[in-house]
Amino acid sequence: MADKEDNHTYSFKKSRFQRIIYKRKTMHTKIPNFFIVGAPKCGTTAMHIYLRQHPEIFMPEKKESHFFGSDLNSQYFIRDRGKYLSLFSEAKDVKRIGEASVWYLYSKQAAYEIKEFSPSASIIIMLRNPVDMLYAQHSQFLYNGNENIASFEDALNAEKDRMAGLRIPPNVHFVESLFYRETAKYTEQVRRYLRVFGRENVYVIIYDDFKNNTEKTYGETLSFLDVTEDFQPEFKVINTNKRLRSENLRNFLQNPPAILKSLGKALMPHMIYHKLVGKLRFLNIQYEPRQPMDAELRSRLQAEFVTEVEQLSELLGRDLTHWCKI
Repeated sequence: MADKEDNHTYSFKKSRFQRIIYKRKTMHTKIPNFFIVGAPKCGTTAMHIYLRQHPEIFMPEKKESHFFGSDLNSQYFIRDRGKYLSLFSEAKDVKRIGEASVWYLYSKQAAYEIKEFSPSASIIIMLRNPVDMLYAQHSQFLYNGNENIASFEDALNAEKDRMAGLRIPPNVHFVESLFYRETAKYTEQVRRYLRVFGRENVYVIIYDDFKNNTEKTYGETLSFLDVTEDFQPEFKVINTNKRLRSENLRNFLQNPPAILKSLGKALMPHMIYHKLVGKLRFLNIQYEPRQPMDAELRSRLQAEFVTEVEQLSELLGRDLTHWCKI
């Protein structure tokens, strides 16, 4: 029997997706038949890059389109139907077309919306020790301006205020992602996809396996997607930890004064303008290992996530409780 969440989350405005379905039926628009849905900081960028090299797979260069998940909002999410479908316009006659957007897992709506849009879709979920995932997520947010509390512990302590609309960073682009502990409720999130798509259509990858034996995990992913397994990309290290050289420069590039932005575009061609901005952003990046988390904080968080990890272990049929061992 359907639970309350089913009734709630399936009440989104279907007309948006029905229009898309009608359009793709009448115009033979290519759409994705598999989705990497998250979680954040769990190896999804690397998997996206490795899969898009496969000759039987098409994935757009752009990751994180976030067309689905109408309960979440960000200025960077693509919500225009035509713009989203255009991401797949260059797909040739390939076996698999996919996309990767890590907040689909966190969203309470995305699973249902994807199912409505692509009923036979395959789902890939990537999970990591929740303590490490949240720590990496906080570091990423400091880098991209979504977070302004430098201390990870203080950012965690600010969650309740932020849920009440307080202490929101001035440059925030995705408020809901600052509710850190909500991101790590894996069991509830994974169960939703298993229920909507069926266990046989959902493949869960544990970050430890992907990191320690990338080739094997990649091959198993190809098997799940039912494409040839005799292809191997170059497994480069992807998405290493980044730190800003200057927050002021980052803020200026993200939100330049309107007059300077207009002047820059007027004085130089569009392509050159964007290349210059991209170059400045690149020069503002410093790659360095993430500092170890405070040991006492780690122990407290591990204890906090014991029940969650035990429930996830039962759901997946795999013991992951070492994640919470002190």
